Amino acid sequence: MTETKGNKGWPDPVEESIGRISELAQKAPELVGVPTGVEGLDELFFTVEYTPKRKKPKKKPLGGIPLRSVINITGVADTGKTLMAEQFAVKQASLDQPVIYVSVESPGPFVASSLRHRARAMGVDEAKVEENVVILDAASHSVLREDLPTLLSTLAHAIKTYKTRSVVVDSVTGLYEAKEMLARSVVRSIFNFLKKWYQTGILISQKRSGHEELSAEAAGGYAVAHIVDGTIVVSKELITTQRQANLYKRPIGDLVRLFRIDGCRLCGHDTKVRFLEITEEGLVRVGPPIAGE
Repeated sequence: MTETKGNKGWPDPVEESIGRISELAQKAPELVGVPTGVEGLDELFFTVEYTPKRKKPKKKPLGGIPLRSVINITGVADTGKTLMAEQFAVKQASLDQPVIYVSVESPGPFVASSLRHRARAMGVDEAKVEENVVILDAASHSVLREDLPTLLSTLAHAIKTYKTRSVVVDSVTGLYEAKEMLARSVVRSIFNFLKKWYQTGILISQKRSGHEELSAEAAGGYAVAHIVDGTIVVSKELITTQRQANLYKRPIGDLVRLFRIDGCRLCGHDTKVRFLEITEEGLVRVGPPIAGE
């Protein structure tokens, strides 16, 4: 090992990495909710208030996902992941909060059309969406999918140019699908980038059907749940047995979609498995817990 000045062979310390809680707390964002636009979801995140007069702590709904959190939404195909991401983007736009939608799977013009449709279904002025949603089209530009530094440089330029508050990546799996050994490295780089730029992030990741339905495993088994601030797991199940029919209170042959918040390190959250519905208007909403939850 090369000897460094005054340290008897040890590397120089990174002094800026050390700080008291009192110092670091001043840099932490306020714990407030960022509305998602998904009916039934925002009240599932909460804080806990402690008062001397109450014997039990009181839950206070946050009203959305935590500000500047990075939330991973994972599930197999046709479980409403992209709908949730689009509803989040439309909701932020409706509040005049600029948001970047990084489209890895679908070319930009198709995403724009889908967001307009989602706005109409949500009763949001399309002009708000056109003004406040910025699409970064990685689907049409392979260099953005294949070279992460170029993607992050482009994303930083968009954040500075449009002064955005939130970023959606749909899907992060598309950035490592041919190199799954790099999954954690890719997600960690994006996570750290969003933190550095003070963005609230929604990452969509794809699951293989072979994984346990309500687990947080990502594509190829390389879990990224421990990197992000929280994970939402969505799944679907075809009812083929009487046991399933009894559990879900639905007839054999029905398809049910399920929702669960797998974890959130920044605040309290609901832990129940709930029904998830995709409406005729093409909106996803979170329903009641399944029987026994």
